[in-house]
Amino acid sequence: MNKIKELQKRIDEVNNIVFFGGAGTSTDSGIKDFRSKNGIYHLNLKYPAEIILSNNFFYNNTKEFYEFYKTNLNSLNTAPNITHKYLKKLEDKGKLKAIITQNIDGLHQKAGSKIVYEIHGTTLKNHCLKCHKEFDAKYIFNSKGIPLCNECNGLIKPDVVLYGEMLPDCFNKAIEKINNAEMLIVAGTSLTVEPASSLINLFKGKYLIIINNDKTPYDYKANIVINDNIAKVFKQLK
Repeated sequence: MNKIKELQKRIDEVNNIVFFGGAGTSTDSGIKDFRSKNGIYHLNLKYPAEIILSNNFFYNNTKEFYEFYKTNLNSLNTAPNITHKYLKKLEDKGKLKAIITQNIDGLHQKAGSKIVYEIHGTTLKNHCLKCHKEFDAKYIFNSKGIPLCNECNGLIKPDVVLYGEMLPDCFNKAIEKINNAEMLIVAGTSLTVEPASSLINLFKGKYLIIINNDKTPYDYKANIVINDNIAKVFKQLK
């Protein structure tokens, strides 16, 4: 059977689907991924992107952090693509119970999805480290230099999980959703980043689906593996 037709058949069959997505989910919206040859980690920078996106770098090289952050992680004017819209339709039908995303761009929420667990945080929320006032993404990305609180002049930090920081509480909710899912669709992620990739091992449902341009270390576990562009795949589903 054609893999797309088989995937459609399985989606029609089940009523408890969880989607786990990575950077590849948003590339068709014009957002760069991290690890591909044209990704953020291969930019010619003074410091490696992995270093810049660390807790230590944020506090010790705040100016350089924000120069990188504002240039490469601004998704304010980015629109959801077919993948985000298809998942919203699945949620509306009552089939999709949760989206677990490694992305920080907020495009799932822009598409209208309600149950989204952002296990690496989000660029859409920010807070003052001194008085804890919250700020939206526009305040950060439209600021000049280092964004400071307009109340106490304290340093503002994005609610993004940097290297060296703990994952948010929603990670536990993501575990619960995967434990109870009939189908887990994993898409647009290399499954090489821990602890997010280890979530795959917690799935005990009927169908594990992996959709990614390249092979992943977990392909052998999957019922269906489709090595292709995610948007191209979802465009063929009803």
